[in-house]
Amino acid sequence: MLTRTALSLALGALMSLSAWAQEAVPAPEVANFTLDNGLEVVVIPDRRAPIVTHMVWYKIGSADEPAGKSGIAHFLEHLMFKGTEKHPAGEMDSVIAEIGGYTNAFTSKDVTVYHQTVPPDYLDEMMDFEADRMRGLVLPEEVIAAERDVILEERNQRIEGSPQALLGEETAATLYQNHPYRIPTIGWMHEMEQLSREDALDFYHRFYAPNNAVLVVAGDVEPEAVRKLAEETYGKVERGPDLPPRVRPAEPRYDTARTVTLSDPRVGVPSFSTAWVTPSYRMAEPGEAEALDLLAEILGGGSRSRFYQEIVVKTGIASGVGASYDGGAYDPGSFTLYGMPQGERTLEEVQEAVSREVTRLIEDGVTAEELDAAKMRFVRGLIFARDEQSNMANIYGSRLANGGTVADISEWPDRIRAVTPEQVQAVAAKYLDPKIAVTGYLLPSENGAQ
Repeated sequence: MLTRTALSLALGALMSLSAWAQEAVPAPEVANFTLDNGLEVVVIPDRRAPIVTHMVWYKIGSADEPAGKSGIAHFLEHLMFKGTEKHPAGEMDSVIAEIGGYTNAFTSKDVTVYHQTVPPDYLDEMMDFEADRMRGLVLPEEVIAAERDVILEERNQRIEGSPQALLGEETAATLYQNHPYRIPTIGWMHEMEQLSREDALDFYHRFYAPNNAVLVVAGDVEPEAVRKLAEETYGKVERGPDLPPRVRPAEPRYDTARTVTLSDPRVGVPSFSTAWVTPSYRMAEPGEAEALDLLAEILGGGSRSRFYQEIVVKTGIASGVGASYDGGAYDPGSFTLYGMPQGERTLEEVQEAVSREVTRLIEDGVTAEELDAAKMRFVRGLIFARDEQSNMANIYGSRLANGGTVADISEWPDRIRAVTPEQVQAVAAKYLDPKIAVTGYLLPSENGAQ
C-alpha cells in the first residue's frame, strides 16, 4: 500500500527526537550491529507492553526507478505479498490476523518498508517471513495483470479523485526540474499501465538484498536475543550485488518564479502553496536543517506562530495558514508556505500577508525569546511521539535508510539547542527568495462546485 505520508516520516522522525532536547527523559538504550551479509540491525528495547514492531527498510524508492518505469517500486511492494515457495501467498496475513497482529507496507521517494506489530513470541516467525521473501519471491505471470489493476485503481482513487493531489503532483513536477523527486511515487498513469513482470523482477533482483536494507526491531525484546534470531533468519540470506552510490540527477540553478494553477469544480475554497527546494538534513550545512525546522515553527507551526497570530487572529484574513519543512529526504527537500482565505477575504490578500511576514522576519530577524519559545513548542508538540513504539522504529529506520547513523539521532538534541536567531534569519534570507519560488493555486471553477 502506498502511503502519501512516507516522505514526512523521515522529517517526523527527526522532529520527534526534539522531545529529548529539554525534557529529562532518557533516550532508549539502542543496539546497532551489522550481519556478515551486510544487513544493518537496530534494536530499540521498549518493555512497557508485550508487543514488538518489526520493520525492514529497503534503501530503494521511486526516485531510484529506471526512466519510463514510474511506479515500479510501489508495484513491487504490492507484488511482495504474492508469496514464496516456502510461504505461499496469504500465509503471512493469515498468521498475523490469527494472533491479532498488524502488517502493512509503504513506498516513498527514497525507501520501501515492510512492517508487522505482533506479540514478542512471534518475532522469529515474522523474521522468517521477511527473510524468505527478501530473495525468494515467486511471481507467476497470472498475478501481474490483476495487481496492476489494483495500483491503477489506487491512483484513480488517491490522485485522480483529489484536486489537491493532482495539484501536488504538478507542483512537484515544476519544483524539481531535473531530480526524480518530480515524478509521483505511485507513477504516471500511462507508464503504470505498461509495467510488466520482467520490470518487477529486474527491480527486485537488483535492489532487494540484505546489504541494501535496515532491520529495525522495537519493543519488548532483548538485543542479544534479537541478534540471535536475526542471524538465524536474515543471516542465511545471500548478500546481493554491491550497489553503486545513490547519485541521482542534480537540480540546475533556479532563475525564475513559476506558477501552477488548477481550477476544479470540486474545490470549494481556494488555496495556495509556495515552495522552494532546500537542503535536507543529509545535505545541509551544519545547523541549516535545524534552523529551517525552527523557521517553519516560528512562521507557521501552530497557533502561536507568526502566521496564525497575525493573519488568522489579528486580521482575520485567513482561515488556515502554515509553513512546513521536509528535511527527511535523501536528496534535496523543500520548504512550503500555504494558506486559504476566510469569508469574503481573497486569496491574494492571504498571499500578500504571508509574504509580509516572511519579509519582516528576513529584515528584522527573530529574538532569542521568540526562538526559545519556538523550541519549547516544538518539543512539547512532539513530546509524546516517542511513546508509540512504531514511532521509535520509524525514527531509526528512516534516518538510517536515508544515509544517517544512530549517532545522528543521539546528537539531535544538542543540535536543536544550538540554533541561534542569526541562523534562522540567515536560512530565511538564503532560501525563501520569491524570485525562484514555485506557487500552486487551487481554485474553484468559475461555475462553482458541481
